Amino acid sequence: MKIALACKVDAVALTNQTSHLFGPLKQHLIGKHFADGDDIQHKVLKWMRQQPREFYAAGIGALIKRWDNYINIGGDYLEK
Repeated sequence: MKIALACKVDAVALTNQTSHLFGPLKQHLIGKHFADGDDIQHKVLKWMRQQPREFYAAGIGALIKRWDNYINIGGDYLEK
C-alpha cells in the first residue's frame, strides 16, 4: 500500500498496525496528497483533535494492559 506525497515523510512511523493511534491515522491519510510537510502536520493535528476522548481512553487502556502483561506477568509486549 502506498501513500502519494509531494514531500518526504517518515513512513515507518505510519506503518505500525499494532498501534492504537497510527492504524486509524494511516487509514485516514491513505490516498491523500499533501503540498508540503506543514500541510501534513496540519492535517494530522486536525485529525487528532477531531478524535473523541473515548478514542484516546481506549488507547491508554490498551497500554495499561500491555504494561501489566509485560511487567507483572512477564509476557511479550506485542500481542501476536
